[in-house]
Amino acid sequence: MDKHLEQLKEEYLEIPIPPEYDAMVERTLKRKNKKPHFKQWTTGIVAVAALFVTTVNVSPQAARAISEVPVIGELVKVVTFTEFKKSDQGTNIDLKTPHVSGLGDEKLENSLNQKYLAENKKLYQDFEKGTKGYKNGHLSVESGYEVRTNNDQILSIGRYKVTTQASAAEEMTYDTVDKKNHVLITLPSLFKDDRYIDVISENIKEQMKKQMKEDSNKIYWIGKDEMDPFKKIQQDQSFYINSKGKLVISFNEYDVAPGYMGVVEFTIPTSALKDILVSDVYIH
Repeated sequence: MDKHLEQLKEEYLEIPIPPEYDAMVERTLKRKNKKPHFKQWTTGIVAVAALFVTTVNVSPQAARAISEVPVIGELVKVVTFTEFKKSDQGTNIDLKTPHVSGLGDEKLENSLNQKYLAENKKLYQDFEKGTKGYKNGHLSVESGYEVRTNNDQILSIGRYKVTTQASAAEEMTYDTVDKKNHVLITLPSLFKDDRYIDVISENIKEQMKKQMKEDSNKIYWIGKDEMDPFKKIQQDQSFYINSKGKLVISFNEYDVAPGYMGVVEFTIPTSALKDILVSDVYIH
């Protein structure tokens, strides 16, 4: 392996994985009108800073990515913090890690950025473990990100992971941030109680039926004869808020439909949610 690539790999693997993230989210939401209080990872931040310098110095591609900064709103920026690539013996990995800045809350930024680094660190470690002594076949892992919403109120970042081994499987996860109040929005926090699970689930089933009726190429697993039919969304189902203030529910590939359907999304009409929303600040 190239000496510079080996150095980047070693720096990457030294990044500490932060503590359980859900607990931090919960604490943030309890302080919705205040600055959130997160545990600081001093050692982790030092390692991140070292990685930043190392990445720019040894990777012209990373330097170019950092120079081509997409701007979100007036202040918030999302850049490719580091990109790690490796290809050997029929295996390939390409990981792009987002880095958020300009949110106006350093602790919230650090918590998000540490989480993104930890996600890709785990992907790399799992890849290394899974390909040890690998000689035959093919395995590819790719990760990256997409900014879905970038208005004055909302920042929604989606991170994707595509694993290819015989066939491909894609997963999407989202973070949606209230940029004005500096809080990470969760699905349960949008609603008065857990009725939203049934309300959203029933609306999605109706959309699935309508789509299948209008397009014979679309198939969703909702029939009684299905081995594992879709019944309800998860309490923490993947979601984002689009630029029009609509709730979008996301399912990973193979969750509710055959693989050829890919990641599927459903925009939920606000009229179906108005009686159970906490407010219309985000969803309207």
